[in-house]
Amino acid sequence: MNDSPSSAPLQSGTLPPQATLREALGAMTQAGLPALEARMLLTHVTGLTRTQLITRDTQPLDPAQHAALGALFARRLAGEPMAYLVGEREFYGRPFRVSPAVLIPRPDTEIAVQAALARLTGTQAPRVLDLGTGSGILAVTLACERPDARVWATDISPAALDIARANAAALGAGNVVFLESDWYAALPADARFTMIVSNPPYIAAGDPHLSSGDLRFEPVDALTDHGDGLSDLATIVAGAGPHLQAGGWLLMEHGFDQGDAARQLLRDAGFGEVFTERDLGGNERCSGGRWAGGDADVDTAGTGSKA
Repeated sequence: MNDSPSSAPLQSGTLPPQATLREALGAMTQAGLPALEARMLLTHVTGLTRTQLITRDTQPLDPAQHAALGALFARRLAGEPMAYLVGEREFYGRPFRVSPAVLIPRPDTEIAVQAALARLTGTQAPRVLDLGTGSGILAVTLACERPDARVWATDISPAALDIARANAAALGAGNVVFLESDWYAALPADARFTMIVSNPPYIAAGDPHLSSGDLRFEPVDALTDHGDGLSDLATIVAGAGPHLQAGGWLLMEHGFDQGDAARQLLRDAGFGEVFTERDLGGNERCSGGRWAGGDADVDTAGTGSKA
């Protein structure tokens, strides 16, 4: 889960005083930053395109740009992920705003989007719930891909919800309702959905990955349940039935070694058609199932007005 495309160790370095674009680029690459990252920082600070960085390479940075670039340069040398430095990461072909209040979107999570869209095929005006939305990548992407859908997105973090709302607004996803909630807690009791999706914390407490690479900088409560890594998955499965229409789907992202446990949780809770999708690396990454019980009747007006 390392955000840097280079495995070479970064060195210390500073920008030359009154540096030109060319000199700034050279200083950053000499310190070990990949040229792509150095150019990304320059375009972020200056507002210039990559072509303009080349055609204007003798242009000096103004004092404000020099200070801003120097600060970002130092943060990157300390290992902070590029996504946090430039405030954006692409997901499913769309730019999403990110901050240290939310996880950095990763390509493997696109598997959950694909699985969800496949199972919503043929369903008119689906109602989707995204639990623990973070930056909103699942909720907003599904809302954009299915503009006929009505999507609800919950998160316990007000800061994360601010980011998610900004992403929905920037991407034109006006069909998403955001709600501050600890999983299902703030939902109306009669709220029913066609599908529930979630990318919950699933890293076990004490996992060494939490203290290495990009994960050092990401919000720990969004990464781990501070237990065995399965407790939030279990909570989501246990609470899904009362909020699913009959025949509705529950889909959850999980760890590469949690597929067996996720499938067992789903089966034990009464889900059928249990499945698992593999990520880009061939690891089990997203599991789900179909709810056979529940009430097929949906109080659309009630849920829409309350959630």
